[in-house]
Amino acid sequence: MIDWLLRFVKGIFIGSGFILPGVSGGALAAVFGVYERIISFLAHMTKNFKKNLLYLIPLGLGGLAGVFIFSFVVSFALGKYEAQILWFFIGAIVGTVPSLWQQAGKEGRNHRHLVILAVTFVISLVFLIFGEQLFGNGVSQNFGTWILAGFLIGLGMIIPGLSPSNFLIYMGMYKDMADGIKTFDLAILIPLAIGGVVSVLLLSKVADYIFRRAYAGMFHFILGVVFASTIMIIPFGTKITPLSLIASILLCIAGIALGYWMSHLEEKHASKTLASNEIK
Repeated sequence: MIDWLLRFVKGIFIGSGFILPGVSGGALAAVFGVYERIISFLAHMTKNFKKNLLYLIPLGLGGLAGVFIFSFVVSFALGKYEAQILWFFIGAIVGTVPSLWQQAGKEGRNHRHLVILAVTFVISLVFLIFGEQLFGNGVSQNFGTWILAGFLIGLGMIIPGLSPSNFLIYMGMYKDMADGIKTFDLAILIPLAIGGVVSVLLLSKVADYIFRRAYAGMFHFILGVVFASTIMIIPFGTKITPLSLIASILLCIAGIALGYWMSHLEEKHASKTLASNEIK
């Protein structure tokens, strides 16, 4: 039950990555150690179907809960407390970096992988900084463009570090999407779901193939994107007051503690499972 609840909480965080600007669902899935398993399941659904499905159900339920919870956050609280919320997420990512670094090197690490990390970091940072110019603003909203929005959301799951909400803001569709999710507007939810499913099913096999062929290189690529996207969500330029500064520091520390605790629990559970399997 504890493991189930842990995955549900992780799912809530991952779901938030589809709603909160600057946060990537795929990056958070990688941070919490479930990205590889999700991609493997989507690429090979018939392999260990029941076992993988039971493992991923709490993640999926948590993800849906996260999407709806944070759609309300966006509508009511994010405008006033955006900086504090983002510092909490930054802390959660920082707290899981040691575990993510260890996971990236579990099949070996050399200078080539460090070069991949550095180059990916620089390219991702440049892309995220200047990404607004690729999309512009004011895209007309219709069934087709909402499918495109769903495709971008799915892409955010497949490509860690890619924040679909950023692009939706650039396209002028973000607030309407958040309001549509909050009010269960089917005219928005249905095309979003279609685009997301198509994106995930089409691209998961590609990601899985790369993992099987070049695990260390792919994971260090993910690290580079995660580090770049984390820098991008730092709320530079926010007006700072003594109270907001204290709140941001406390929430960042709380995020670090939560991220470290969740990654530590994941490692502890994996060790127990491995020991149990060896005994059997």
